[in-house]
Formats: sequence, structure tokens, C-alpha cells
Amino acid sequence: MKKILKLLAILVWYIGVVALSIKSYKLFFQAYSINSNITYLALVLLIGVLLSLLKTKYIFIKSCKKNLQRIDSLKNPKIWNFYRFRFILFLIAVILLGTWLSHLASGNYIFLLIVGVVDMALALALLFSSYIFFI
Repeated sequence: MKKILKLLAILVWYIGVVALSIKSYKLFFQAYSINSNITYLALVLLIGVLLSLLKTKYIFIKSCKKNLQRIDSLKNPKIWNFYRFRFILFLIAVILLGTWLSHLASGNYIFLLIVGVVDMALALALLFSSYIFFI
């Protein structure tokens, strides 16, 4: 059962990578359609990569390790134990906030870049930290 829980945790992690990657691409594409200056977009992308490296090192790797240790310590694991309930609630809140911010950003070049870079940095941090699931 613990292997199944870890697989479910990995699946949710990678769903986040894919969803945030698609979302950030759409936001950057919309921003580019407003202002096709590639310099700003390249700068924002670089900032996103740097942010993702910081998030990976200081947040996501620790989070992955902690969750895997928690799963290993479960005495009587149930299928819904792949993440803590409060993490699921946090995840739902973050998804709703991200959706709302993307809606607010529509048509606003700077806001599109900001929301896009946040989403991209999260997607990359999830991706970069996912190696923890395989060691």
C-alpha cells in the first residue's frame, strides 16, 4: 500500500508540473500577443528559472522528503493518505487563487508576466524536486 501512496503522490506532483506548465505557457503567449518585445519575456523567463531553483532547494525538496518519510511511517495506510488532508486543502486553495489571478491578469501585460512567471517557477520547482521520489 505504501508504494501505491508514493505513486499517487508522484502522480499529483507531475499533474502539477503539466498543469502549471500549460497555464504559464498560455499566460506568456497572451502577454506576447500584447507586446512582442522578446527581451522582457526572456528576462521574465530567466527570473522564473532562478526562482524555481530557490523554491526547489528551500521548499520542494524538503516537502517531498517529509511526505515520503510520513508515508513510510504510516502504521495502517489508507489510499487517501498519499498527502495530508491539510495539504490537499492548501492545494485546492492555491489552485483557486491561481485561477483567480490568471483571470484578473487577462489583458494586462505586466500582470500576465507576473502570474506566468510564478506559475512557471512552481512548475519547474515541482519538476526539479521530483527526483526525490526516485532516490
